[in-house]
Amino acid sequence: MRFCIHGNPANRTAGNAARILFAFLILCAGAAAQTGEPTNAQQAAKQQAALAGITSEMQAAETERRAAMSPDELKWELVLEANLGNFYLPLYYTDKDAHHETAWDYVRDDPRLPRMLIIGDSISRGYTLPVRHALAGKVNVHRAPANCGPTASGLKNLNTWLGNGKWDVIVWNFGIHDRETDPDVYRTNLEIILSQLQKTGASIVWVRTTPAPPSPNNHEQYTEIQCQRVNQLADDVMKRHGIAEVDLHALVRPRLEELQLPGNVHFSQAGYELMGAEVAKEVLAVLAGPR
Repeated sequence: MRFCIHGNPANRTAGNAARILFAFLILCAGAAAQTGEPTNAQQAAKQQAALAGITSEMQAAETERRAAMSPDELKWELVLEANLGNFYLPLYYTDKDAHHETAWDYVRDDPRLPRMLIIGDSISRGYTLPVRHALAGKVNVHRAPANCGPTASGLKNLNTWLGNGKWDVIVWNFGIHDRETDPDVYRTNLEIILSQLQKTGASIVWVRTTPAPPSPNNHEQYTEIQCQRVNQLADDVMKRHGIAEVDLHALVRPRLEELQLPGNVHFSQAGYELMGAEVAKEVLAVLAGPR
């Protein structure tokens, strides 16, 4: 982001304050990123509390970047602003100021290609860009404007995530954030969300939840027993409805020491590249028709 400061001393004072605030936000965001993205409501509350949020000064600093956007790009930026929250929005703004590609970048569709949507938590955010790269020139790859969190969030926000466009494929997962959700509630929520997804007419692909970090260095309060439980419950729902699955759990489980961050549910870039390739392969298979 660029702060445009003119000669007026009042402007310089305001600009210095804005710079200090912006630097503080970057430091907070960096610290949060080092400890991992939130994987439940308690972690999210603590990490968001460490951030000052997006202030009027930061919004003013976005004006220059937004001035160059098309109407559709600006509309998407406003959707992100309304949905990413105090944890992810500063990270997104920081990345865009550094000209980094992000999972939440505006996607300009090629009308000749099918459209797909990725719905999921921070793990899916990690493999969104690898999927987008793998399917470049073949599929327009979008993702929901949020860390989609638990199924309760899906029930509340699904219409926003789906938007108004037509989807050919929807790839989705809820699991890690539902590790403490009552099994009957989790199953019911999956059924309701799946029914809404099917009404879009898209082909639906479920992604099995990735493993918990092994003990004794597991700092996430997320266990493999919980992981197995959400996967089994979801498997039952998807099997009953004939939904295709991508088994990322089986894909990375034998290579956790190599691919998963220490004591963390998240993965290295190599891990996300592997997952992205697997998801992209399944999407192409689904688009090719019945097997």
